[in-house]
Amino acid sequence: MDDRRKKLKFRAWRRGFREIDLILGNFADRHLATLTETQVDEFERLLDAPDQDVYAWITDQARAPSEYDTQTLALVCAFRSEIIPRHDA
Repeated sequence: MDDRRKKLKFRAWRRGFREIDLILGNFADRHLATLTETQVDEFERLLDAPDQDVYAWITDQARAPSEYDTQTLALVCAFRSEIIPRHDA
């Protein structure tokens, strides 16, 4: 894994908001090495966004603004659904 991806993986695990750490950190562990450069750019933008906003987007509590509504966000959301299944009533 190149240095940029290693740094992004580190950042994904150390956001300071435990729920986001678990989602983004695990996503980085499993998928960062295989993302395209465009997807890596999009992932980095997600890491630059405020934790509360990213959490709301990933958990479908809010719609992401267009600059964050990317293929990579969709991948993260799908990944979140795999590791934390919804329990709708």
